[in-house]
Amino acid sequence: MIYNAQLRWKPIAVLLVLALIWGVNMAIIKIGSRELAPLFMAGLRSLVAGFCLFIWMKAKGITIFPSKIVVIHGIVIGLFFGAEFGLIYVGLGYTLTSRVYVLLYTAPFFAALEAHFFLEGDRLNIWKVAGLILAFSGVVALFGGDLGSFSFTTLPGDLMVIAAGSLWASTTVYIKKHLAHRTSPLQTLYYQLLFSAPLLFVMSFALEDPIVSGFSLVTAFSVFYQCIIVAFLSYLAWFELIRRYPVSLLHAFSFFTPILGVFLSGILIMNEFISPVLVAALTLVSLGMFLVNHRPAIKSVGQTEP
Repeated sequence: MIYNAQLRWKPIAVLLVLALIWGVNMAIIKIGSRELAPLFMAGLRSLVAGFCLFIWMKAKGITIFPSKIVVIHGIVIGLFFGAEFGLIYVGLGYTLTSRVYVLLYTAPFFAALEAHFFLEGDRLNIWKVAGLILAFSGVVALFGGDLGSFSFTTLPGDLMVIAAGSLWASTTVYIKKHLAHRTSPLQTLYYQLLFSAPLLFVMSFALEDPIVSGFSLVTAFSVFYQCIIVAFLSYLAWFELIRRYPVSLLHAFSFFTPILGVFLSGILIMNEFISPVLVAALTLVSLGMFLVNHRPAIKSVGQTEP
């Protein structure tokens, strides 16, 4: 496939809008979980978005499962995806949204380490090592700088989100290794949504009570935002960008999401206190992510995860 060699103002504008959408998402989830159990809400998100994507793919004539082996790999990434978002949704109940954005976006840290061992031609280099050191320093600063009762209160949620970040990385590496040459990005997204929904619903029915404690207009908007705006439309736009542009160019903008997330979800919507330690951790993790995603000026191959 021939990619456009550079980003012009239109794709840059789309990328910034996506960063804004994703930057508000954690606060929207936390608000929705006041009346809906988090695992149930995550399952609903996968179910509704998966149904919408199925209709879209059928309309575009995209084959759902090109081969039997794809079904097996699809189940695996669906389980990874379900576990990842289950941890995020539950973890948000124990920690601050601003901390979630910092800790979740350590995913490139884990992805670079896993890729070094499991993907040929994706070894660590000086840029990645520098990025890993910065990202790790940011996490250490976040935990080390907030020692005390507050840190222990948020610790369960923080650990869940870090685990979610590692699962996000594992999903990315697994897709590159087993599915990137067999499927399109939209197909892999569909498998994640399709096979994550049953896992999340089973976990919800087994562990959560009550599942629904109310359903106000605010909760309805939260569900709509998560299902349609984020999991369907924003991911559809992201994968259309992947189809047209090198992922190495697109990922240069990904560090805007945690920055906007801390500002929009943390400060503006949830009115959370942003400590200097959190700002320092965010800076280190964002710089680390930028360096890990740095590529020399050569032709790039596409990647399927936002």
